[in-house]
Amino acid sequence: MSKVLIATVKPFSAEAVEEVKGIFKEAAYEVEVLSKYPDQSDLLTAVRDADALIIRSDKVDREVIEAGKKLKIVVRAGAGYDNVDLATATEKGVVVMNTPGQNSNAVAELALGMMVFMNRTGFTPAAGTELRGKKLGIHAYGAVGRIVGLIAKGFGMKVYAYDPFVDPVIIKNDGVVCEDSAESLYCKCQYISLHIPVTAETRGSIGYDLLSSMPEGATLVNTARKEVIDEEGMKRVFTERADFRYLSDIAPDCREELEEKYKGRVFFTPKKMGAQTAEANLNSGVAAARQIVNFIEKGDTTFKVN
Repeated sequence: MSKVLIATVKPFSAEAVEEVKGIFKEAAYEVEVLSKYPDQSDLLTAVRDADALIIRSDKVDREVIEAGKKLKIVVRAGAGYDNVDLATATEKGVVVMNTPGQNSNAVAELALGMMVFMNRTGFTPAAGTELRGKKLGIHAYGAVGRIVGLIAKGFGMKVYAYDPFVDPVIIKNDGVVCEDSAESLYCKCQYISLHIPVTAETRGSIGYDLLSSMPEGATLVNTARKEVIDEEGMKRVFTERADFRYLSDIAPDCREELEEKYKGRVFFTPKKMGAQTAEANLNSGVAAARQIVNFIEKGDTTFKVN
């Protein structure tokens, strides 16, 4: 009998856990749930006899993978997988998957919600501004970026996008203006919504040159990863431009400095919360469970990332 460990410091909802358990029960798999665990050592102990592992933002490093002697597959319930040591997983013959698209609508709604919140002065009585007629640039036109564009058009925004890995025809067919470089995107748009992953090429790639080129009323919205921001470059933009604003659900390392110096121009959620909706929670958990069953029973590696 295959054993699945669901290890989540940020737990799935009770509804999601029950549905996931149901999928594994039907497949005759054993399930162990480890949630809100206080220490990484708890994960190391629990993974020892697991054939499969479902995680969220939990860290799966070399130590975890080596502890999981029977481990065959790790599924990150979500899109990003930089919390998994892919090199070690590959070395040990462990397949790593994500669940692309399951959290997309939740993240997209958060991005637009933060824009509205900031534009309406944090819902204080002070006069705010509207999104209608403003230009929004989407940096990376994947599942999330595409939905951001759809919602933004509903607000009456003019939508632009840059993604070298997406066919320009797809972007144009969505009624979005396709830009051929990040530079051309940033210099046109008052709002930029970031959706790029952390890679060797993207780490620290969003910095002074791109941000300082944005038009008046520049607002950067980051629901991707903090590591893609060059914080020193961004701080320089803050000092030079009183109109620059930064919104994110993953606070930068310089959070306290920005909040102290630029009150009203920054907003950070208490924790990473793009996927924190009941629907996304359920969708990603169920997708992860089905991918594990399909892999173990059929060898399906459709969403393999290593």
